[in-house]
Amino acid sequence: MRAVVKEQAKQGVALALLLVLGGFAIAGPTGLLAWSENLSALEVRETRIAQLEARRDALANRVYLLDPEAADPDLASELVRRNLGVMHADEVVITLED
Repeated sequence: MRAVVKEQAKQGVALALLLVLGGFAIAGPTGLLAWSENLSALEVRETRIAQLEARRDALANRVYLLDPEAADPDLASELVRRNLGVMHADEVVITLED
């Protein structure tokens, strides 16, 4: 009789552990219910990564154009005009009213 009770207790503990594991598989932080939330977070992060990569590529191109060995004359001229406020004698500045 005592052996039967021990066996039932072992089975009860095993069943409880399986139920806890099943609960975590469904409602845990990495379970089925969190799956859609994780997918949406992944999409947001992938979008942010794409934006950052585009910005990085634009900055890399600008650095390439500003290389002291072979600076792009148009970019150098644009930077000088914007930062120093200089222009050629034959240029006209047209201001736009907002």
